[in-house]
Amino acid sequence: MTKSIILLSAGLDSLVALGYCKEQYGIDLALTFDYGQKAVKQEIEYSKKICEYYNINHRIITLDWLKEITKTSLVAEDDVPIDNLGTNKSAQAVWVPNRNSLFLNIAASFADSYGYNYILFGANKDEAETFPDNTEFFREKISDLFQYSTLVKPKVIAPLINLTKNDIVRIAMDNLIPLELVKSCYNAGEKHCGKCESCKHLKNALLKNNGEKYLSILF
Repeated sequence: MTKSIILLSAGLDSLVALGYCKEQYGIDLALTFDYGQKAVKQEIEYSKKICEYYNINHRIITLDWLKEITKTSLVAEDDVPIDNLGTNKSAQAVWVPNRNSLFLNIAASFADSYGYNYILFGANKDEAETFPDNTEFFREKISDLFQYSTLVKPKVIAPLINLTKNDIVRIAMDNLIPLELVKSCYNAGEKHCGKCESCKHLKNALLKNNGEKYLSILF
């Protein structure tokens, strides 16, 4: 029997990866990470709602030490940049040290202990241009690593890795995935700020896919 874990931040990519692949991969556990990010309260709140919607188990993993060593604006008091979007400079401004690798290794420990076959995360084509841990090369290498560092040997899957944000929103709308539960903003707040890079990607993708009805809900 196939069963899987997913990394869930409540952002667009992790929500759609869950909704689109839940049955195919038997997803029954989501891990949400608290590393002191600005939007952690909202990410946890909406991740819980998503897990309730899909009737899967949810664990929150607290990593206080990661906040202590993260100096960029995703965690620090500095404002999240709204310029130079989609560039290496903007990626560096929100970089969290070794984040995706760390999260996947923690998920691999759960997989090894509880017999999960797959670990899913929401890497995508747009972010792979500036974030190396969103690339197919990274996914392949860390999946290979778990063939040696675990007994269960779970495979890492990134089902959206060849898709743009526009493609991902289209899949969500075609498959009735609850976009009203998205929390993609880098900043805290009940609504998306509409200014950070993540918000702009989401807003543009919604507009290109006739998703205007979500704008008043999310922004």
